[in-house]
Amino acid sequence: MVVSSSASASRHGLAILFILLQFTTSIAKSFTNPPYHHKTNTEFIKSSCTATTYPRLCYRSLSIYATKINTSPRLLAQSALIITFKASKSTSRLMRKLSKTHGLKPRVAWAMADCIELIGDSLDELQKSIGELVRLKRSNFELIMGDVQTWVSAALTDEDTCMDGFAGKAMNGYVKTMVRKRIVKIAHLTSNALALVNNYSSPS
Repeated sequence: MVVSSSASASRHGLAILFILLQFTTSIAKSFTNPPYHHKTNTEFIKSSCTATTYPRLCYRSLSIYATKINTSPRLLAQSALIITFKASKSTSRLMRKLSKTHGLKPRVAWAMADCIELIGDSLDELQKSIGELVRLKRSNFELIMGDVQTWVSAALTDEDTCMDGFAGKAMNGYVKTMVRKRIVKIAHLTSNALALVNNYSSPS
């Protein structure tokens, strides 16, 4: 039986929604009932984040989820991807709103449209990565992790290309400042997520 790409994408979308719901619920529980081993969990996250390019951002973004992550490298990588996906989704919404601003210079409008498409591609790649980690098993570990590494790397490339479009003096102004700041952040989050995925895929 052949499964259409739209059906596959739909399943991935439902999987992401379910994962995000579980993720949010677990965080709410962590505030009402902090675990005894919370300090151990946060120390695990802090230690793991030393392998990333932006360790402070890594720890700051992930430590709040210490209860869910516990000391699991798999959940650490998955959580990093979910955080990146949510930040990218928020940035995409902002960019679509800004793209409708009246009086944008043609150069800015073009860069905005191009960037919206690139971030859309990045979101697809992050979504597929999160969905694949859910079905990860010992028997398909190498295949799945290879795909995830490829997709997260592609997402980072998309974000870097988006930033390139907002380079140069001709792009000065609040649009450049606001968009570039958000893109830089999600690129850093993606870079950190990739490092944690790589670390989980090939532990030292």
